[in-house]
Amino acid sequence: MTRQSCLAVLLATVFLNVSTFESQAQSASSIASQSSQIPSDWSKALVDSTLARYPDATKFGGWGYARSLYLFGQYLVYKRTHDPRYLSYVKQWIDTHIDENGKLDREINALDYVLPANLLIILYDETGEEKYKKALEVFRHRFDDYPRTTDGGFWHATVPSRQWQLWGDGIFMGMPFLVRYGRTLNDAKYADDEATKQILVYYSHLKDPKGGLLYHAYDESGTQKWALPGSHHSSYFWCRAIGWFGMATVDILDALPKDHPNRKKLIRIVERMVKDFARYQDPKTGLWYQIVDKTQDPNNWQETSSSSMYTYIIDVAVKRGYVSKKYKAVAERGYRGVMSKVSMGEDGLVNISDICEGTNVGDLAYYYGRKRNVNDFHGLGAFLIMNEEWKTSLSSMQQTAPRNR
Repeated sequence: MTRQSCLAVLLATVFLNVSTFESQAQSASSIASQSSQIPSDWSKALVDSTLARYPDATKFGGWGYARSLYLFGQYLVYKRTHDPRYLSYVKQWIDTHIDENGKLDREINALDYVLPANLLIILYDETGEEKYKKALEVFRHRFDDYPRTTDGGFWHATVPSRQWQLWGDGIFMGMPFLVRYGRTLNDAKYADDEATKQILVYYSHLKDPKGGLLYHAYDESGTQKWALPGSHHSSYFWCRAIGWFGMATVDILDALPKDHPNRKKLIRIVERMVKDFARYQDPKTGLWYQIVDKTQDPNNWQETSSSSMYTYIIDVAVKRGYVSKKYKAVAERGYRGVMSKVSMGEDGLVNISDICEGTNVGDLAYYYGRKRNVNDFHGLGAFLIMNEEWKTSLSSMQQTAPRNR
């Protein structure tokens, strides 16, 4: 029996038992009896807590980027622990949204809807099932006619309110998928060239000319009320948009050939970002603020998902030699800061606090007024990606390197 067939049998067995998942897993009450204990493995404790809260993968929610970010993090924990429940849950959620012919249950009209396709790559690599390959082809070729700015940047979305716009978030939503696809299905030349081009185009419009931070968004048409005259970018350095962009860049660098013509340009971007991350990190808590550079504004607040992302970016950059080893201390302070937001509740389940809800482009009051959620999937996913890199010293790109060629 091949590795794929053995795995398929294993997944099928787990799938048949999903209806009894709650009774087989530790109940919340039994976990609660251990609430005074500090978990030896916070990643595993977080995943187990999330599965206790959402035991049925078929009811986990629609094809969205935040949930898939969390599930991607859950897969990274599976890679380390080999707990078959974690992989089975991912498979069940994906199978809820695609049919046997690989057809997705929604239109791909935004880069946000490309992010979950990373899970298709994972499942194709794990199982070899043809339906995942068929679905991957749909996502890959969506880029063939996806709308672009005049200099080639993919629009954030095709709906009227997002046309002609580049958001820092969009790089993470689409480009790591494209690079993973290229390595899995022998399309690396196109994928690498396109992904690095997108990073450079986005950066040219979003960068702060005086430092390493990025504005949240850019509108080529200049019609959005937030688009500044002349530059057409927005006004503020929103934390998570920068985190999305930075994580994508360090991950893609881990897959990019050493002689790729854009490699040094990407490393320079990372260098500038890390320098400013160190500059704006709160020295007391190790965390970063919702609006990164307004550290003295009493209305500003420290945000957990972006702090996880920045810690990840810095740690990977130090380990790869993109930046000085002195920044390791910045990553360590960031890690301690993030862990200060992680706790065990009275019900014995893990909680992560101060996670910004999903956020559009807005004015300063809008950013400051965003909800500070507990256990928002943006933060759960970012935490797992950070924590698994911390445990393994492998980036998420390395941890998901394809076995099928």
